[in-house]
Amino acid sequence: MPSGKVDKPVIQDNRDGTVSVKYDPREEGSHELVVKYNGEPVQGSPFKFHVDSITSGYVTAYGPGLTHGVTGEPANFTISTKGASAGGLTMAVEGPSKADINYHDNKDGTVSVQYLPTAPGEYQVSVRFGDKHIKGSPYFAKITGEGRKRNQISVGSCSEVTMPGDITDDDLRALNASIQAPSGLEEPCFLKRMPTGNIGISFTPREIGEHMVSVKRLGKHINNSPFKVTVCEREVGDAKKVKVAGTGLKEGQTHSDNIFSVDTRNAGFGGLSVSIEGPSKAEIQCTDKDDGTLNISYKPTEPGYYIVNLKFADHHVEGSPFTVKVAGEGSNRKREKIQRERDAVPITEIGSQCKLTFKMPGITSFDLAACVTSPSNVTEDAEIQEVEDSLYSVHFVPKELGVHTVSVRYSEMHIPGSPFQFTVGPLRDSGSHLVKAGGSGLERGIVGEAAEFNVWTREAGGGSLAISVEGPSKADIEFKDRKDGSCDVSYKVTEPGEYRVGLKFNDRHIPDSPFKVYISPDAGDAHKLEVQQFPQGNIQADAPYQFMVRKNGAKGELDAKIVAPSGTDDDCFIQVIDGEMYSVRFYPRENGIHAIHVKFNGVHIPDSPFRIKVGKDVADPAAVHASGNGLDEVKTGHKADFIINTCNAGVGTLAVSIDGPSKVAMDCTEVEEGYKVRYTPLLPGEHYITVKYNNMHIVGSPFKVHATGDMLADEGAQETSSVIVETVQKVAKGGKNTGVHLPNFKSDASKVVSKGMGLKKAYMGKQNQFSICATDAGNNILYVGMYGPKGPCEEFHVKHAGHNNYNVQYLVRDRGQYVLLIKWGEEHIPGSPFQIDV
Repeated sequence: MPSGKVDKPVIQDNRDGTVSVKYDPREEGSHELVVKYNGEPVQGSPFKFHVDSITSGYVTAYGPGLTHGVTGEPANFTISTKGASAGGLTMAVEGPSKADINYHDNKDGTVSVQYLPTAPGEYQVSVRFGDKHIKGSPYFAKITGEGRKRNQISVGSCSEVTMPGDITDDDLRALNASIQAPSGLEEPCFLKRMPTGNIGISFTPREIGEHMVSVKRLGKHINNSPFKVTVCEREVGDAKKVKVAGTGLKEGQTHSDNIFSVDTRNAGFGGLSVSIEGPSKAEIQCTDKDDGTLNISYKPTEPGYYIVNLKFADHHVEGSPFTVKVAGEGSNRKREKIQRERDAVPITEIGSQCKLTFKMPGITSFDLAACVTSPSNVTEDAEIQEVEDSLYSVHFVPKELGVHTVSVRYSEMHIPGSPFQFTVGPLRDSGSHLVKAGGSGLERGIVGEAAEFNVWTREAGGGSLAISVEGPSKADIEFKDRKDGSCDVSYKVTEPGEYRVGLKFNDRHIPDSPFKVYISPDAGDAHKLEVQQFPQGNIQADAPYQFMVRKNGAKGELDAKIVAPSGTDDDCFIQVIDGEMYSVRFYPRENGIHAIHVKFNGVHIPDSPFRIKVGKDVADPAAVHASGNGLDEVKTGHKADFIINTCNAGVGTLAVSIDGPSKVAMDCTEVEEGYKVRYTPLLPGEHYITVKYNNMHIVGSPFKVHATGDMLADEGAQETSSVIVETVQKVAKGGKNTGVHLPNFKSDASKVVSKGMGLKKAYMGKQNQFSICATDAGNNILYVGMYGPKGPCEEFHVKHAGHNNYNVQYLVRDRGQYVLLIKWGEEHIPGSPFQIDV
């Protein structure tokens, strides 16, 4: 329900293979109907529908086209006539451009309306019935320029209080703190070492009164915790008291800095966030002036209307959002777009053949390997087949329902897009956040040659996929559907330079879109060069390595650099050996996957950038798992958390970001099995939580989390909050060798039956026997052991005779009393431990 509550409808069995669902709504707004069969959602669930509060005979309207839209794309809304005839309806759209209106009577009491705005600005949408405006009309819709680009910047200003007691730096890392306001709003806050040596707590005060600060170590309060902090009126961030001035909020020029000033001196403590969206991504800079005010400048590259959101302490300052008209020359970028409908793939069943296909030109299939991890954490190798030239498919047969992880590696490194999520049974969720894309065409390309990449939409269900390429020249885009929830895309351009490849599914960007791609000029002589003696095997950090590059008669300059997993780059040392050969020396400083870029006259040589794995314990995103109620349903103003398990996943950079209707306070602390992320959402709506390990999404990332509850901040543009941690090696409990995950056994030891003389009495020097039958006891591992007066028994043989029947023989050499233990998994079977006289 719109308020976030859950209600149960009435289900009636019609006794003819169908059921009727009846529901009497209690609230107005959008509802979601979730239909599950045997605990699994049916195809198409959740179903969305809209409820009005007005009885029949009245006319109402709802839909996105009444509030916002993008130029050049149709804006849609629906009019509900509730039994009144559609004949008396009149509609008008007025604004910066003439908008064509189309409508269609759905013959079910609703009319679908579509209009096409061609210029950005504010449009007035009027809906009249019998010459009278309907409730809410006229509506005002904000239409922004084509392919809105966003940029945001945040400047923090926090209140700081010192904390009683002595704390060492090691302690500081293991502590986490949260603050509860008088209204009950609870948020994570930060602990840091102050210049005085004391520990300071920094937070954004939102209310006046007594706040409680809890500081915990591993879930337990430390000394003096919780303690009180009193916030007085002048400390609470108040957006109304922020003063803004400058022409940059009214009009601007392309390719130059447009400046405005912000004065927060009398507005208390709070973070300032600035976001600008419009036809280009404007570069934003912020400088502190001596008198405590800030100068903010932005530099757009395309003319048109821009929307500037200015928020302080999560509330809009007076006048925000500002609409700014930017004039001047554009950068003359060309844009090409294609759109294709994608059908949902049929549901996969247990025991059926599953396949995942991908295209990877220019590799040898010999170095490809794939494995599949099931929901109960059993990992098995999968088979890879070459379908046609450079098109490969991974084949496996699932044994359980749920989300599987498919890892595909080329010379021990995940290919772009891997690890993949693969659902067996009905899809749990759908949407753009589950679409993946990967391939060299999203990283680099050459003028006049096809740049290729893969798109996997299987997990996202059905919908429309839009692919756009924008840059110095118009692209020729080709699309090939492989009919299994994946497709290949290739595009060709005629001018070098920087391009942006945008991928949208159902009008939402997929993760990491738009991709920035540098297209280099025609290869020239660069294709003649070849690399020799490239380092293989065990490569360690902080040691030099080298390889050779042969010119084969090419004329020009060679340059090379190495890019580390953290994104820092370092020059390689190049030495000329003779007229034909260069040696290139590089020095990796981190563990993880590095890229070595080798260019000749500014153009990549064949196969550059070369990927190389440094160190043994390389971070593996497929081994990282996130879980917890902070990834399911959350409430605004309440602290939510989830655990990221990095056991056996090596060492790497863990980056967590939360994209939602407003900024969230978040922190990340170390726990035994990995890291715990805590955050407090302030606005209801969809939040997307991205978890990346060494720059690669873990399985399930980005997670879609729905927040319900009251609005505790002002709505503005989408905002992102993020935290980055350098992880330390984590090993699961039980020593070093827990890289092996035990299957989830389901068994009952009480149903194991044992019989035979050897369970009561034994004879020295003879083979004594007994048998164990565990056919009805589920699956598990049988543990048998025997201990006597002088230590373990001499010989023990266990033989499996099929269907969990075992025959056991043993030999003893000493008299006395022995103890025989028989366990099925962790539990003793009936009668164990047995006492045996010899």
